[in-house]
Amino acid sequence: MLRLENISFQADEKTEILKNIDLEINERFTAITGPNGGGKSTLAKVIAGILKPTTGRIWLDGTDITDLGVTERARCGISYAFQQPVRFKGLRVRDLMKLAAGKDTTLADACAYLSEVGLCARDYMDRELNDSLSGGEMKRIEIAMVLARGTKLSVFDEPEAGIDLWSFQNLIRVFENMNRRVSGNILIISHQERILNIADRIIVLEGGKLQKTGTRDEVLPDLLRSASACSVLEAKMEGGNA
Repeated sequence: MLRLENISFQADEKTEILKNIDLEINERFTAITGPNGGGKSTLAKVIAGILKPTTGRIWLDGTDITDLGVTERARCGISYAFQQPVRFKGLRVRDLMKLAAGKDTTLADACAYLSEVGLCARDYMDRELNDSLSGGEMKRIEIAMVLARGTKLSVFDEPEAGIDLWSFQNLIRVFENMNRRVSGNILIISHQERILNIADRIIVLEGGKLQKTGTRDEVLPDLLRSASACSVLEAKMEGGNA
């Protein structure tokens, strides 16, 4: 279980991005959503240890990890997948899978992880992590890496960002399978209704503050109504300016 107590993050003297976040995350699949600039990605980076909170404490399974950096938190069992996966020239998919698993990964091992994300190991094991791979392929390889690690908490920051519709549809299937089969907890930052619709719990973050939290049945209908109302208002404003 992840517990955040009074978490705030101040980028500079005038900019407070997170404001007194109190939160417990113990469901299998949790999604954090909300308007752009609301602090979602900052919160994900604070959880992963990329950023250190200005105030507050972070607990993982009863252990205070507030002062631990990203590498130490990874050892404690937290994985983090970036919006835009890093491409390392000269590094092969095989190398990445070995690093993720923490052992010498056989073709059979890698095949199992890569097949989970819809990729054939024989086609990808010796591919370099460079521009020859599409955004969707990189996202799925990064998810396979998270699966290979088998951590307590897997954090994905807007996994749908920058990929095409076909890749997005495949990602949805990957997360549906992860929700059913992964033993750890999954935390996804996302705006996408199809991702929110498979979450056990939805957290709404706006203006750096926790606005609402609950099951998808409790939260998603209001989010969809609000989104629909905003779309109608924007259409009216555009019509009036035409």
